[in-house]
Amino acid sequence: MCGIAGIIQSNPFYKQPQLLKMTDALAHRGPDGSANWQNSSGHVLFGHRRLAIIDLSPFAAQPMQYRDRYTIIHNGEIYNYIELKEELEKKGHSFHTKSDTEVILAAYAEWGADCTEQFDGMFAFAIWDETEQTLFAARDRFGEKPFFYSFDGQYFLFASEIKALWAAGIPRQLNLQLLFNFITIGYTDNPARPGETFYTNIQKLPAASQLYYSPAVKQPVIEKYWDLDTTYSNKKINDKLAIETFDQLLRDSVKRRLRSDVAIGSSLSGGLDSSSLLALVHQLRESSPVKNEKLKSFTAVFPGYRKDEGHLAKHVSEHFGLQNYTTTVRADDLVNDWEKLCRHQDEPFGSASIYIQNKVYQLAREQDVKVILDGQGADETLAGYHKYFKWYWQELFIKRKLVRSGELKAAHDLGITEQFGLKNIIASLFPDLASVILERQYLFKALRHEDLTREFIQEQSREAYYTTPDYFTLNGALYFNTCIHGLEELLRYADRNSMAHGREVRLPFLSHELVEFIFSLPAHFKIRQGRTKWILRRSMKEILPPDITWRKDKTGFEPPQQEWMQHPRLQEAIREARKKLVKEKILKAETLGKPILALDSHTAGNYDWRYLSAAAYL
Repeated sequence: MCGIAGIIQSNPFYKQPQLLKMTDALAHRGPDGSANWQNSSGHVLFGHRRLAIIDLSPFAAQPMQYRDRYTIIHNGEIYNYIELKEELEKKGHSFHTKSDTEVILAAYAEWGADCTEQFDGMFAFAIWDETEQTLFAARDRFGEKPFFYSFDGQYFLFASEIKALWAAGIPRQLNLQLLFNFITIGYTDNPARPGETFYTNIQKLPAASQLYYSPAVKQPVIEKYWDLDTTYSNKKINDKLAIETFDQLLRDSVKRRLRSDVAIGSSLSGGLDSSSLLALVHQLRESSPVKNEKLKSFTAVFPGYRKDEGHLAKHVSEHFGLQNYTTTVRADDLVNDWEKLCRHQDEPFGSASIYIQNKVYQLAREQDVKVILDGQGADETLAGYHKYFKWYWQELFIKRKLVRSGELKAAHDLGITEQFGLKNIIASLFPDLASVILERQYLFKALRHEDLTREFIQEQSREAYYTTPDYFTLNGALYFNTCIHGLEELLRYADRNSMAHGREVRLPFLSHELVEFIFSLPAHFKIRQGRTKWILRRSMKEILPPDITWRKDKTGFEPPQQEWMQHPRLQEAIREARKKLVKEKILKAETLGKPILALDSHTAGNYDWRYLSAAAYL
């Protein structure tokens, strides 16, 4: 886990001082060491900031070379590196370190670009082939690790974070179209163009993609190497086999993600996902012949807040005998840390939840825990949000099973407030029409945004980014949020927040083998009897307390944002943000006199928060 930066140039304009500025901008990502390399001609420069996790010796430092031909800089972890190393040794490869980075090099030497298909991990790496004079770069399947680049036809610069490109002299050119979509509908990316960022001259390598570049070719080529199959459904699988397979895949994923030469802890919200991971880690450690210290877990608490889950986190930590550490976060803390938070994110973000995550990872740093397990990804793959009920009910309706399934009644008996009405029936019967209607509704709403100037709307609304799943089924909606729009946004926050404190976050629910299996299952394994994430609950029912396994409510990672937005200091910050947006002719002047609308993190139309966030990057 590290920070990477590189320059490929046909004419050696950039030198070591510019590369050093790039790696200095990434110092927080790698506090354990720094090194730079350039090839003999000076056309290729690689920089690396090291966060030592596996093989702490100097031999595992980067940039790393292999066979006097390949040089790599790598950010992330390959969790199955031990198994791959054994396979590669049988093929004649020898190793001089115990690191996973050297395994990537050997895998590339053996399989070429197909090496990415072998990796179970989170990664963003770049390999320079001195013989072929080509760059090969790749990013993991879900986008856990970042890879940004800028290319002007002559100079190709890349880095783990946008700020490193700015440090090299790349100018800030704000993407006003994406800013328009962020303000109006809350999008932080463009599903139609996954490489787009908030800056027109900076792109990101999409998740599950590979990049090839050679100065001789003049243009980078990007190819997708992996995707989920949403068309296959194993309708013959029974409950017993499905639960056993799911359980084994999740356990294997957790076990691999415990491979580390430094201390490992876990975030703990008190919800099903993080509690499940802690339960599995506890079992693995209990069965280990090596005596382990108590696992440390980290929780953000909000005393007096109706959605505070501190008592549930305490319940889980006591049940498994963990050392649970808590951090209490207040509005003043957010205001004090606002500039630093925005600086680490580099792009606007949609709620105060991002700050809470940042403080949890800060707490891990204070307790000297370098690696943190987290439950992200379960909601998107296993249908954890209440919004997924309508997709499942629409699927049942079109199959003429909705009434006799009893799913509507079961959900409402559990207190689920989602409704199924005429709009859902129309969407079920005419999905293409429903997509067009929804897109037009959102565009119409965006065009009528009362705070935006007419000029800003006219100039930036030519492309509406709002889009819907291609298939109006539960798996279709889950695929959309897992691979098209939703999950990668959360992964961006997790990466910037964890690396801001030099911590590594690992996500067991995002083992691609596990996710592929989940998507092969019929919908009723994700939602059943009114319960979301049904297969996870069944898998965990023997090892988690029942009140955690069968929780009816879904809180999410939610701080008291509405209360915070009424705090005088935060209100003043919002007023200043409005002034900035008015000056830039984005907001109308009369917006300055309107009362601030304080809303919770996930409430629709949270415009004042978006103004606050957007203004930070003007």
